[in-house]
Amino acid sequence: MQNFRLASSLNDKIYFHLDSLPGVVTKLNKIMAFFFGVFLGVSIGIGLIIAFARYGKIRSTRRTDLARTIAAFARLTVQDSRKILPRQFYPPWVVFSQRQKLSWLNVQLEKIWPSVDEAASELIRASVEPILEQYTPAILSSMKFDKLTLGTVAPQFTGISIVESESGADGITMEMDMQWDGNPNIVLNINTKLGVSLPVQVKDIGFTGVFRLIFKPLVAQFPCFGAVAYSLREKRYLDFTLKVIGGDLSSIPGVSDAIEETIRNAVEDSITWPVRNIVPILPGDYSGLELKPVGTLDVKLVQAKELTNKDIIGKSDPFAVLFIRPLPDKTKRSKTIDNQLNPIWNENFEFIVEDVSTQHLTIKVFDDEGVQGAELIGCAQLALKELEPGKVKDVWLKLVKDLLVQRDNKYRGQVQLELLYNPYGTDSTFKNPFDANFSLTSLEKALKSPNSETEALAPEKAGQKKREVIVRGVLSVLVISGENLPPVDFNGKADPFVVLTMKKSETKSKTRVANETLNPVWNQTFDFVVEDALHEMLIIEVWDHDTFRKEKIGRIVMTLTRVLLEGEFQDNFTIDGAKSGNLHLHLKWSPQLVFRDRDTQ
Repeated sequence: MQNFRLASSLNDKIYFHLDSLPGVVTKLNKIMAFFFGVFLGVSIGIGLIIAFARYGKIRSTRRTDLARTIAAFARLTVQDSRKILPRQFYPPWVVFSQRQKLSWLNVQLEKIWPSVDEAASELIRASVEPILEQYTPAILSSMKFDKLTLGTVAPQFTGISIVESESGADGITMEMDMQWDGNPNIVLNINTKLGVSLPVQVKDIGFTGVFRLIFKPLVAQFPCFGAVAYSLREKRYLDFTLKVIGGDLSSIPGVSDAIEETIRNAVEDSITWPVRNIVPILPGDYSGLELKPVGTLDVKLVQAKELTNKDIIGKSDPFAVLFIRPLPDKTKRSKTIDNQLNPIWNENFEFIVEDVSTQHLTIKVFDDEGVQGAELIGCAQLALKELEPGKVKDVWLKLVKDLLVQRDNKYRGQVQLELLYNPYGTDSTFKNPFDANFSLTSLEKALKSPNSETEALAPEKAGQKKREVIVRGVLSVLVISGENLPPVDFNGKADPFVVLTMKKSETKSKTRVANETLNPVWNQTFDFVVEDALHEMLIIEVWDHDTFRKEKIGRIVMTLTRVLLEGEFQDNFTIDGAKSGNLHLHLKWSPQLVFRDRDTQ
């Protein structure tokens, strides 16, 4: 019994300790978790401190390296930068300009501008008045300065560069960017043909451009160059306002436009490159700096099509004005074609070329309004550098409202030109057997056929004579077929036939009628005796035949230049004025040259 009680007491103690064991374990876990958290926090803190310290050291090293790199690049010139990295490594907005800033010059110019204004005003008056008189249009009798001061605002030179390619060994060529938003006091005394005197103020002048200065030749005498030639290399912007003092300029039709055009033409032609003005510094011959002709440009004004109609009643009466330089004596005017939106001129003009790399041929088409003047239909321009010397180029130019600001996308028509640039100094392959010093005009040189037979007429002795070539021969035209002609009749077909006309001689021929077809086949040949092929044209009209009437489908107008040059060719020609369709033609030329003298005086 005693042993039983002892065993029972031991069991109770054991059960007691087993019941208290979970609490002890929980306390141990809490103690261990506390110490683990302390250890983990200390470890993380020490790690962050080490990481921040290392990051700070790396950042400091990077900033030091970046500062050294920036300082090194700051010491580099533009040329050094371009040598280190090729162009493809730079973003598109990085531009290496050859022009250097001129802030120092602008500061000094502002200081001396009042003196410059006073000194330059009389000089400008004396030099510009003859230029204005030279460009005075027919509607005005004279243009002179009544007042001229340059105002209080000095121009700003925004950059300067040396043009190495143009300088050469005996000169220096530099270009300067200039901007001027001036407030000059300029009053022009203008007299019209009607006897009206108008004091016109020119104000609010805005100008941006690039001036070229040429110091040449270099000499061993102070100031080390013989002369200075200056020119406006590029006119980027020119604007001004005209105001009649005490009146309204618009009250006299055409005067405002005439004055504005005169001023712009004077600026455009008197100082714009290739024109250059020479100021001798030292005594000497500087004719080598003057502008000299380098060749001629032959222009054939062929036709225009789909011109904008400027008349309320009837159609426009178009004529064309062509020029390279807008001087009155260097401007060519075509004849007026009455009541026609698709005029055919077929006129030839010759121009002197002075710098083929920068000059343009400009054509302006006007509506002739008689005594009321003329209204611009559209204008176009072609760079002479696009022409290959000695090669005839046939171009269609789209007419626009303004050559400088082409914001108006309205279709105004097209004009066709044939152009030939012939530089001086090129030898002609043609030799006149009767005159070793004889040379044809450039277009005639291009049209010379090696199989031509020549006939020379005896020259007259009186007066200065120039030989004019007469290209005579036979033109054979094979009208092969038509394709995809527009339907004209009610049955969706047409009865087409073709009428061929030589414009100058008015010789006509026509094909047979192809009944009820839009793809006619004729295969008919027509021969025309041509007396002056250089000035002749072939007009091909497509008609629809009906019993009681005939209806015009369209036409093809061509000069004989291509067949004269190639001798024979076959091609498809689009029919102008028709909704669709073309003609398949074969042309052949059998030439004979005739020469005659003409008086050039």
